[in-house]
Amino acid sequence: MADSLQVTPRVSASHQALMFPTLTPEQIEEIARHGDVRTVAAGDVLIEMGDTPVPFFVVRSGKVQIVRPSIDGETVVVVHGPGKFTGEASLFLGRRSLTRAQVAEPGEVVELSREALLNFVQSDADIGQLLMRAFIYRRIELVAHGFGDVALIGSTHSAETLRIKQFLTRNGHPFAYIDLDRAPDIQDLLDRFHFAVADIPVLICCGNMVLHNPGNRQIAEALGFNEGIDQTQVRDVVIIGAGPAGLAAAVYGASEGLDVLVIEAHAPGGQAGASSRIENYLGFPTGISGSDLAGRAYAQAQKFGAQVAIAKGAVRLACDREPYNVQTDEGPAVPARAVIIATGARYRKLALENLPQFDGVGVYYGATQMEAQLCGGEDVIVVGGGNSAGQAAVFLAAHARRVHIFVRGTGLADSMSRYLIQRIEQHESIALRTQVEIVGLEGGDHLERVRWRDKRTAAIETGDIRHLFMMTGATPNTAWLQRCVALDDNGFVKTGADLSDDELAAARWPLARRPHLLETSLPGVFAVGDVRSGNVKRVASAVGEGSIAIAFVHQVLHQ
Repeated sequence: MADSLQVTPRVSASHQALMFPTLTPEQIEEIARHGDVRTVAAGDVLIEMGDTPVPFFVVRSGKVQIVRPSIDGETVVVVHGPGKFTGEASLFLGRRSLTRAQVAEPGEVVELSREALLNFVQSDADIGQLLMRAFIYRRIELVAHGFGDVALIGSTHSAETLRIKQFLTRNGHPFAYIDLDRAPDIQDLLDRFHFAVADIPVLICCGNMVLHNPGNRQIAEALGFNEGIDQTQVRDVVIIGAGPAGLAAAVYGASEGLDVLVIEAHAPGGQAGASSRIENYLGFPTGISGSDLAGRAYAQAQKFGAQVAIAKGAVRLACDREPYNVQTDEGPAVPARAVIIATGARYRKLALENLPQFDGVGVYYGATQMEAQLCGGEDVIVVGGGNSAGQAAVFLAAHARRVHIFVRGTGLADSMSRYLIQRIEQHESIALRTQVEIVGLEGGDHLERVRWRDKRTAAIETGDIRHLFMMTGATPNTAWLQRCVALDDNGFVKTGADLSDDELAAARWPLARRPHLLETSLPGVFAVGDVRSGNVKRVASAVGEGSIAIAFVHQVLHQ
């Protein structure tokens, strides 16, 4: 049997080579120096589905097949021959194995524990790069084909279904999706798993666990996202938020030997993770999606040993003690010698009375492939004049019949990059409407109509619009801080030279020195990215701030 994914025969030969490279004898021996050589017999199970931590195997001789058990039987995903190796992103992420690894032909394998593999890829850049690339490409393929241990049964008319799809997708976990609105034998399907239509969405995990409309935290627990994370351990630095700034801080902190824990309320990537394509980020001339950028940074942080707790929101910072304590919405407080606040900002919601009724069923705050699939062939409205709105409009124009951009100002030049403005102006399916504002939403279970006002004439128009994308303004995620650090008038965290003597006195700043760049009114507590007052709303800026903050964390830890 060929060494390739059996479920994806259309994958190109070059793509197969990236997913399944062959190690040279010299590379195998180098890896063997860090692990153990084992003789294996046909039928031996090296990794069982659900195992954690997952070991790593290189085949020296014989064959190892990767099998996916399911309620319908077993599927052989791939067969590894000599020079091939097991594993995908779950290994680096510290999550449960999605498959079983079983010996098909007797021979020898090299085995490394997860910890030994992480240490090895840090010490050998060439082989480490080859392994990392293969793991990432394998995970991308699994996600693209829904090839995992999770099945979601839901409806396109359900906001909770969209929420779960977003959570699983942005956390890079493969899942199969069954749409009850399109399934031909709905009742048979419902009877098979003993639930009613009112129970949807339903998540079937690991083949034997059925969750009815689970919350994100419940999903994370069921899939073992946070297994092995000790919240009571005193960390060198706790990073709150896994957007570009937080992930950059995690990568630089962990790579420099700090004990790093990241606390993320939803999924890696932050607001940038919901971007369809970022084209002005250095090093990616053809652009990169926010989810791909976040996924790579997430794996990179794990590679260096940072731990990331998913669906764990910070609710309070105990600022009257050292080490500081970060209280999450579940579990014990996390002690930390230093803290980096990277909780970002969210799009401002319009003051419309019935807006919550349509969240997820017509009103969206991100434009990814999931949302695009919902509005194919229809008219959509994108509200906002920033780069996020421009990227969303260009992306949606490939799916929707027509994209209407609504801005309250007189144009886009003051808030959007020129390359996006040019694309909008040249795209025949995009129409820009200036000096207009949304004043009403109408519909039942789903958004059906939108009303807007022309600010110049006060005339009100109504359009049969079922999809509205909100990407305007920014509200900082700082309510949980309860003013433990100094904030500006808009609620953003003040840092460094922006802190006045009066603010430092009110905070009882205890040191002779003034706050470092990016340091808040609490010594050893930093703020980076969109949550920081005076931030530049660019991914590159956020990444830079995250890395700079780590340099100051080192100074604080050694002072």
